[in-house]
Amino acid sequence: MEVTQVLHMNGGTGETSYASNSLVQVPEGVENNKGNIYMSSTSPSNVLKAYYEQYQKDLWLFLKCRGEEMVEGGRMVLTILGRRSHDPSSKECCYIWELLARALNHMVSKGIIKEEQMEGFNIPQYTPSPTEVELEVEKEGSFSITAMEVSVVPWNAYDDSEYGNLSESLRNGGYNVAKCMRAVAEPLLVSHFGEAIVEEVFYRYQQILTETMSEEKNHFVNVTISLIRKARSA
Repeated sequence: MEVTQVLHMNGGTGETSYASNSLVQVPEGVENNKGNIYMSSTSPSNVLKAYYEQYQKDLWLFLKCRGEEMVEGGRMVLTILGRRSHDPSSKECCYIWELLARALNHMVSKGIIKEEQMEGFNIPQYTPSPTEVELEVEKEGSFSITAMEVSVVPWNAYDDSEYGNLSESLRNGGYNVAKCMRAVAEPLLVSHFGEAIVEEVFYRYQQILTETMSEEKNHFVNVTISLIRKARSA
């Protein structure tokens, strides 16, 4: 799983990898998202609505800024961590965060993390469907869509049949995914909870991931969209 945000602007062409998933801020009005750190099947409907509305605002601004930078006919390709389902709380986009929430909630039950701290923590990200991306591109108006593709990537990037010489730790899918997610989530966790809990969180998270991945196969979903800058109005 790619975790970096990359933006290359070269003579009117651009490519972004997951740069448009991060929200400018955690949506307002999600204080009742009890026990969760992101959208989930147990999130109230207002939480799902707040996340979607924040994403609409942020993607509109992202496209507007890119449109101002690019020449007419310039091309941009976005690779977005998304979902195939119409349900914003579907397992294919939210489960990875639900498992991290499980680790944090267990630490709350042990008194390691305060409950009010947990209730105030939400991930500033949104994983859109292809339809949602298409609607925002059309609404903003700077670009035309030339192609769109949806693909899946296994949580565990290593296949034993192809990587037979890997160390024991790298063969552990839970270890791999926990390391990857740590690169994304650690700064957010440190900012909210402090550094003292980080090692414990990811130790527990790795255990949960290892157990989960031994029982089921899960995938990330990529939505890749190719855009071309429209002619500017006279």
